[in-house]
Amino acid sequence: MTAGRLMLVHAHPDDESSQTGATMAHYAALGAQVTLVTCTLGEEGEVLVKGLSHLAAAESDALGAHRLTELTAAMAELGVTDFVRLGGDHRYRDSGMVYGEDGEVLPDPACGDHTFWKADLLEAATHLVELIRDRRPHVITTYDDYGSYGHPDHIQAHRIAMYATQLAAARSFRPDLGPAWQVDRVVWGSMPASAMRAGLRAAREAGNDEFFSGLDPDGDLPRMVIDDALIDCTVDASPYVGHKLAALRAHASQVEVDSGFFKWLIDHAQWGIEHYRLGAGVPFPDGADDLFAGLDLR
Repeated sequence: MTAGRLMLVHAHPDDESSQTGATMAHYAALGAQVTLVTCTLGEEGEVLVKGLSHLAAAESDALGAHRLTELTAAMAELGVTDFVRLGGDHRYRDSGMVYGEDGEVLPDPACGDHTFWKADLLEAATHLVELIRDRRPHVITTYDDYGSYGHPDHIQAHRIAMYATQLAAARSFRPDLGPAWQVDRVVWGSMPASAMRAGLRAAREAGNDEFFSGLDPDGDLPRMVIDDALIDCTVDASPYVGHKLAALRAHASQVEVDSGFFKWLIDHAQWGIEHYRLGAGVPFPDGADDLFAGLDLR
């Protein structure tokens, strides 16, 4: 393993731990430069700890600052020292979300102009260009165009990461932000259908009907699930499952790891194995198990 440079673009604190935590710990332990860019501080999150309910947006509206302390603790568990917010702390606010009649996640119609969903695309991308040119990542990972499950801030993070990657490589765009940098590869975190079906089957056989309620292991799967043939790289970071779990525990205001959804995943899923699709750049070699596979790490 040569020391590659990896940048992860996530929407809120805790997204990085639940979706890419094992990958982050794996590469940090190998000596790669790992940079996390968090786009909001998750101010609209639902507070799960009764003693912290006063922090909620509807009360003192101090949840963002608290979640930054949780993020700091989570990064210590993953061994990541370089973690920043897009445009600086509190530059973009969590947009929240609502559910449509069909159960799909939708933007909250009440979200204000200062929220991330309504951010000017060029302005936000320019903040990321500055980081890209400074850190010079070989690989950037973010969400797909659906934002994994439709959250508007995830979709916006995808748009900004894809746009900023192109702008960062254009030497005529904002030369004051540093020399142009061409990111070799952009990847999207993904959930393969086989993993989802296996999880559903295990849950139903155990009498658990709450895990993705209403889904049949042999039936249609939601849009967030990807055909296995479209997965380009699978990172087996199983030795770092404990680090991923510890990072999630650090996000205590948002994540309950000892009951419900996350407990089932922790107890039954191969949670240290994380999957990616190529979004742009250098194709992966067949059967890739390394985000830097096939790259000239200059």
